Amino acid sequence: MFFPILFSPEFVFSNERCENQQISSDGISSHIRYLASDDLRGRMSGTPGAEKAAEYISSKFKQAGLKPLGDDNSYYQQFSFTMSVVLGSGNNLTIKLSDIQHKYELGKDFNTLSISSSGKIEGELVFAGYGISSNELDYDDYEGLDVKDKVVMVLRYIPGDYEPENEFYNYAALRYKAMNAREKGAKAIIFVTPYSEEEEVDISSVGLDYSYSDSGIQSLILRRDKAEEVLLKAGRSLKDIEKNLDNKTNSTFNFTNTTAIVESEVIEEQGESSNVIGIVEGAGPLLKDEYIVIGAHYDHIGYGQRNSRSEKDSIHEIHNGADDNASGVAGLIELAKYFSCRKNSLKRSLVFIAFSAEELGLLGASFYVDHPKVPVERTVAMINMDMIGRLTEDKLTVFGVGSSPEWTKLLQDSNDDYNFELSLNNSGFAPSDQSVFFAKEIPVLHFFTGLHKDYHTPGDDWEKTNPNGQKKVIQLISDLILNLSTEQKMIAFSNIKEPQKRSTKFNVYLGTIPDYSNQEDGVKLMGVRAGSPAEKAGLMDDDVIVQFDGKSIKNIYDYVYALSDSKAGIPTSLVVMRNYKPLSLIIIPEPKTQGSNN
Repeated sequence: MFFPILFSPEFVFSNERCENQQISSDGISSHIRYLASDDLRGRMSGTPGAEKAAEYISSKFKQAGLKPLGDDNSYYQQFSFTMSVVLGSGNNLTIKLSDIQHKYELGKDFNTLSISSSGKIEGELVFAGYGISSNELDYDDYEGLDVKDKVVMVLRYIPGDYEPENEFYNYAALRYKAMNAREKGAKAIIFVTPYSEEEEVDISSVGLDYSYSDSGIQSLILRRDKAEEVLLKAGRSLKDIEKNLDNKTNSTFNFTNTTAIVESEVIEEQGESSNVIGIVEGAGPLLKDEYIVIGAHYDHIGYGQRNSRSEKDSIHEIHNGADDNASGVAGLIELAKYFSCRKNSLKRSLVFIAFSAEELGLLGASFYVDHPKVPVERTVAMINMDMIGRLTEDKLTVFGVGSSPEWTKLLQDSNDDYNFELSLNNSGFAPSDQSVFFAKEIPVLHFFTGLHKDYHTPGDDWEKTNPNGQKKVIQLISDLILNLSTEQKMIAFSNIKEPQKRSTKFNVYLGTIPDYSNQEDGVKLMGVRAGSPAEKAGLMDDDVIVQFDGKSIKNIYDYVYALSDSKAGIPTSLVVMRNYKPLSLIIIPEPKTQGSNN
């Protein structure tokens, strides 16, 4: 069995390949130039550009001699995700005024929103102002209004100027208003643009939502002039209503003898993507069945359809993502080549993973930990590289140091030869792929050379990266990995209490870590912060929050808006699904401190 491998052409090629193999700044630059080229169109998950990136990575893994660890003896671990929403044929709106029916044209007079539920209902039409209810502001557009099983018409935006300083600013989102109407018992909601804001020329452009989670209520927008016709029939004027609402004068009412028939059909289109996985097996007879995962995500945001920070209209510009995260993938490939040529120096095995769909909510990494290719309990550590391409003044940030009591010394020892100015951050839940491994109680590190003005803009191009600086970062990581691979004992995991992080949306802190890959009803938790109200309340990993303070929770947005009315120190009820059974708990939110996050 051994001799055919010894004398195979592949083995000879491997020996030649490994001669003087070192981490190369030229190699780093070459990988980044390809992955961040316009040909890959920003590597949005599920697109041909992302597939080309995956093919490139797998070819480099093969050249390096990594053993495939994906599906069916390939390098690819495939998974599906909701990629887009399209409207089906069943989208109709009819409003009946006494005996007169007005049927509206889709795309011209009205549009179904991507957050809408599907179905068909008929109900009385009611007007509910801006559709806002806030205990904190002592304001409720639904006061005195019974909307159960009815269709609610509400205005977009907020009373007064639509500015961050406005106390209503956080209540403007269409999703919030849809959730609020749903919780009040309404079956459908119709949005109308007030005169204070410019109405879109193309109404079909309104309400695009790339998270694609159903709001639990049929939701659509009606052109302002069509809504005005209905209001005038009721003896009302939209301009007068706006004026009253801006003065906080209640202007909600029931339309007389008016019903709406709403039919919606929203279809989720599934996309396919893959993690790219290979392994370098260790030589230690006792430790080769223990694993160090080395990861970097290869996807980016395409043309900026999601999460672009560009101030310009960016949907027609390619966001190449050279630093985010072609740089991390370049590091992954260089480390794979480097360690493949040093197998005899390794006692533990190294698993190299290029994750997809990180930008969509850590989907690829979440899929991997739920469908691991090596045992999670035998995974010693996870080393993540995300944005390591712009080293400046030798300043290097490392997240996750608090996930093991041994990380600080290991990092300092490895840094002796490099003299980086290290910024060590304890948090294992920094927003990248290592988070899902930390939630599985695996020690993690995330290497990061810093945020910059080109982050998530079309300006993140290969010319602005620093290959020589990145080479130095990767060399430090290689030394750390070698130390981890040769230590006799697995390093210990620790879940220390993390500092709260800043958020302007809430006045309270819970310490829950949502799993954004969850596509079912509710908010699944990938973890809870140590010492947090969530931990004290008994919340656990994999719990699914389905109700908070009496409000049903269908998705992360419902959860966000439900938290906005929470009060620090006031016991609050919540219901979670645990092992498919409902469990009622009481949580006591803590007051927000400087820099906190929920």
